Amino acid sequence: MKIGYARVSTKEQSLDIQLKALQRAGCKLIYQEKVSGVGPSRPEFEKMMQQIRKDDVLIIWRLDRLARSTKTLLETIEKLQERGASFKSLQEPWADTTSATGKLVMTFFAGLSEFERDLIRDRTDVGRKAALQRGVKFGRPIKMTEEQLKQARKLLKQGESIRYVADIFGVHFATLYRYLRG
Repeated sequence: MKIGYARVSTKEQSLDIQLKALQRAGCKLIYQEKVSGVGPSRPEFEKMMQQIRKDDVLIIWRLDRLARSTKTLLETIEKLQERGASFKSLQEPWADTTSATGKLVMTFFAGLSEFERDLIRDRTDVGRKAALQRGVKFGRPIKMTEEQLKQARKLLKQGESIRYVADIFGVHFATLYRYLRG
C-alpha cells in the first residue's frame, strides 16, 4: 500500500500542496501533522511507523518533511527496510528505495553519513587531547580538597552530623557522602 506523510511546522501553515501531491502519487492513507520536525513528539509519524508493513511504500513530498538531519533520515529509512517497506520522495526523485538506482544513492548517503560521524569523532578526540595538553579539566568540578576531606572525617568522628559538616564546607550532604565513599 502507498502511505503518505505530510508535515508542516506550525498550525498556521497549510498541508494542501503536500496532500494533493501525495494523492496524485496514489497514496491510499495519508498521515498529517502540524508540528515542528525538530521536537521529539510527532504522534502521527510514530503511529505511521508502527503501522507500516511489508511491501508498503512511504511517500513524502520532500525529505525535510520527514527528517531534519541526514542521520535521522537514514535511521527512518533503515527502520522501513527492516519492516520490508520502501521509501520515496516526490521532490527528490533520487531518494527512492523502490528502485535499484535509488537504493544505490541511499547507500551512498549512508556511507557519507557514517564518514561524517567518524570525522566528527576524530575532531572531537583531537580537540579533547589538545585541551588536556593546555591543562583544561574535564568532568565534575572538585568540591573538596583532600585536606578538607580529612577535616570532615575528623568532625564526623567527633560526632558531628553529616549535614552540619557538609554545611561547614559549603557542599550538599550527598556530595560529602560521595567523597567519603570515593
